[in-house]
Amino acid sequence: MGQGQSDPEREVTLQNIQELYRKFASECPSGNLHLHEFKKIFGVNSSSSEEEAAYMDNVFRSFDTNQDGHIDFMEYVAAVHLVLRGRLEDKLRWSFKVYDRDGNGCLDRQEVRTIVKIIQKLKKHNDPSIKETNIEDVCDRIFELVDKNRDSQISLEEFIEGANKDPWVMDQLKLDIRPSDWFIQQQDKKT
Repeated sequence: MGQGQSDPEREVTLQNIQELYRKFASECPSGNLHLHEFKKIFGVNSSSSEEEAAYMDNVFRSFDTNQDGHIDFMEYVAAVHLVLRGRLEDKLRWSFKVYDRDGNGCLDRQEVRTIVKIIQKLKKHNDPSIKETNIEDVCDRIFELVDKNRDSQISLEEFIEGANKDPWVMDQLKLDIRPSDWFIQQQDKKT
């Protein structure tokens, strides 16, 4: 669920969204999407790493805005809208919420280390030619550039400011998985 911009020629249309509703209704006849179904959609299964499973738990939690343990259609539409058409600042706020595993409003070194590791793994999966970097070095540099008050925690404000000011930080903290392309590919599979 990346912060990158979509290819303007591959926009999601009203027809795509109507099809999304039909698919949601057929796959979730109860009107709710549960965590195990959510993980299945994104290919997270028992062979996935603990980090990937925890990351998807946090993504699910971030979309389950009323925290009732499932995603209803309105939460689903809000999530799709954010991922496909949301403003950069909204995507950064959402990303921060996902990365903040303990929900305390700050990112500590362990949370940053975990997310950098997951992002590197996903980027490598999408493009095997990407060279892996030392996670500790990346984490140290992020804190050096973003943690303005040097308290070893990154607040939401520091996170947004750092990502907006430094392209390297943005690159390290974003998931560039081309959500519009993924969404349209899922639609194309049916035809």
